[in-house]
Amino acid sequence: MITNVLTFVSFKFGIEGDIYKLFNIAKWSITHSKKVIFSTVAILVLLAIVGLNLGLNFEEDMTIPGTPADEAATFITENFSDGMEDDETSTIEIVFKAPEGEDLNSDSVQGNIGELISELMDIAHVEGVIPPWDLGNISEDNMIGYAELYLDLAGAEVSEETKDDIVSALDITRDNDIQSELISDSVVFSANGFSHMTEAVGVVIAFLILSIMFASFVTAGLPIVSAILGLGISLLTIVIGTHIFEIQSVSIVLAAMLGLALGIDYALFIINRFKIQRAKGNSIVDSIAIANGTAGTAVVFAGITVIIGVLGLAVTGIPFLTVMGVTSAISIFLSVVVSILVLPAIMSLLGNKISPDNENKLLRRLSKKGNKNRSSSNKWGEFIVRRPKSVVLVSLGLLILISIPVVNLQLGLPSTEMTNHEDTTERKAYDLQTEAYGEGFHSALIVGAEVPTNIENTEESLGQILTDIEGIDGVSSVVGPIPNESQDFFLFNVIPNTGPDDQETKDVIDDIREYAVDVENEDNINLMVSGTTAMNFDISTKLFEALPIFGGLIIVLAYVILVAVFRSLIVPLKAVLGFVLSIGATLGFMVFVIQDGNLIELFGFPSSGPILSFLPVVTIGILFGLAMDYELFLVSKMREVFSETGNAKEAVLQGIKDSGKVVVTAALIMMTVFFAFMATPDTMIKSVGMALAFGVLFDAFIVRLTIVPAVMTLLGEHAWYLPKWVNRIMPNIDVEGEKLLHEIKKEEKIR
Repeated sequence: MITNVLTFVSFKFGIEGDIYKLFNIAKWSITHSKKVIFSTVAILVLLAIVGLNLGLNFEEDMTIPGTPADEAATFITENFSDGMEDDETSTIEIVFKAPEGEDLNSDSVQGNIGELISELMDIAHVEGVIPPWDLGNISEDNMIGYAELYLDLAGAEVSEETKDDIVSALDITRDNDIQSELISDSVVFSANGFSHMTEAVGVVIAFLILSIMFASFVTAGLPIVSAILGLGISLLTIVIGTHIFEIQSVSIVLAAMLGLALGIDYALFIINRFKIQRAKGNSIVDSIAIANGTAGTAVVFAGITVIIGVLGLAVTGIPFLTVMGVTSAISIFLSVVVSILVLPAIMSLLGNKISPDNENKLLRRLSKKGNKNRSSSNKWGEFIVRRPKSVVLVSLGLLILISIPVVNLQLGLPSTEMTNHEDTTERKAYDLQTEAYGEGFHSALIVGAEVPTNIENTEESLGQILTDIEGIDGVSSVVGPIPNESQDFFLFNVIPNTGPDDQETKDVIDDIREYAVDVENEDNINLMVSGTTAMNFDISTKLFEALPIFGGLIIVLAYVILVAVFRSLIVPLKAVLGFVLSIGATLGFMVFVIQDGNLIELFGFPSSGPILSFLPVVTIGILFGLAMDYELFLVSKMREVFSETGNAKEAVLQGIKDSGKVVVTAALIMMTVFFAFMATPDTMIKSVGMALAFGVLFDAFIVRLTIVPAVMTLLGEHAWYLPKWVNRIMPNIDVEGEKLLHEIKKEEKIR
């Protein structure tokens, strides 16, 4: 089945079928260059108008339907619908700490809090405020407690003006040395989101890298322009899509990361090939068309592999991951389309300005093009070929060492402690509540009890349940039972001893669920566990279970694709094993930093904690595509040289020399973009950016540019072994347009 798909894709995009397809697309684009550019800009403007008028409508809930906690939450909401917060309201907790020498029962402190409440009641959309003494939540030392403020708006609809009014009102208590902080599940007071400044910094650095590579500021700007056009269209499409589908904000950030990085890289490959053809004496039009037919073909295939990787997230059966995959695929697809359709039009208008003859002299020196001896050297390739065994052993040892922490991998969704820095009001409120009530306050569990109407001694049975849950190891306290109106459903509020990110809290959830089985068998009472903490643990468990299935599918798919590309059984095996090493090192490094707390200050994480639950799956899906891209651009040149000369070592040297620089530049641009996204304070975005940045570092520089050529040297001609029967059933995928070049050479000879 996979081979049939590969055959279809290769024919459809001209990789195997019409070898002139992308060549002719470039010719058409050049002929209609102004129309192509104008139409692209018009589409971008039209989408911008529609998108700005509609606004943003992201869905932030990351739930997985069908998990025990999700089903329990639905059942509890149905039975307590009148008494629970709905989607049209929001609640804010105002946490107070009395000044030194006083407590919350002091007349002066209560007077100041009362004055604050009166001020808050005058703010628009505030429905009510209940002080801590009425809620009965004052700590044992009477120093800390919290009030609850109720708004008649959903959290996402609360305006910045309303938030500012609430924060300003706190001056009443703060000016009297009463620490006053805000925390809410739905209203955000501290900006932790993505800043476009970080993206801009990444673009500037990418521009400088391209300037040195191309020795031209004008040429360096082309990949940036191409990437921004594709990125703008894709992001605006996703924004409009939020009004039709449920899309999380992290999805558009991931799409932006990939769209920007891949958009620049894909344009880089095509422009680099254009300059090579110009240096050979081809005309501007022919150089653009040949570049599109050769490097453009590789871009299409590379884009397809990354799209396969991100769409593979749907295999997990988790809705929000499927959405991430689809939105990322849209961004990647449009990056490819702009690269092979719009970029040739722009290049044709610039003409000689991007030709090798117009390179900047200073940049030529920086790029070593001014010194023929230095530019023609291949010291790295020669170093590897001379000592391949040592290179493999050292590189493998390094990656395995970095991978070791992955054995302790723990998944979770970040709590306030992980998502907010110590200077934010949410983190200060969180820490005050921890000080007052213990870590378990933030990991409260809701246990629902469905009691049949024919049961005898309901009160006695519920009392026994309360006592039994209190006796579970790791439980701090239990409050309940709280009945609904019909007296057939009851709630218990269970407070563990440990926080929402601790394994001990998960053990409490598991123990309560095991106990629930006994209760149902003995008393016919249906116990269910829910709450934010239980939901987060269930999501992490589901994702952890999906990890080996998804990873296995990706590995098999990668192997089949590479067998078809390289006509070899050994080369793809080496590539796939290298991918496994890259993933192991990436996740191991993430565990070392985020989970174990090493270097977290250097990377800007507020505190240590479990790895973002969907990070491993997303990282595997994306790095699969990127790793195959690097393997493709590096090893395809080796295959070409080996086919011509039969000299395996020469093929390795020529592959590193001809393709190594492009792979290095592409990887550096990828890392620059991903590191730029790491600069955001949002922990989820920072984690994804970090995983992808270091994933590219490990895969491109240690695996593809070091281990791969060393192993290829050791294997020699045996690397290209392929049984004849496999060769017959596999489609012949020409990913670099070799057939096109041969046909062009024939035509030139005829002329």
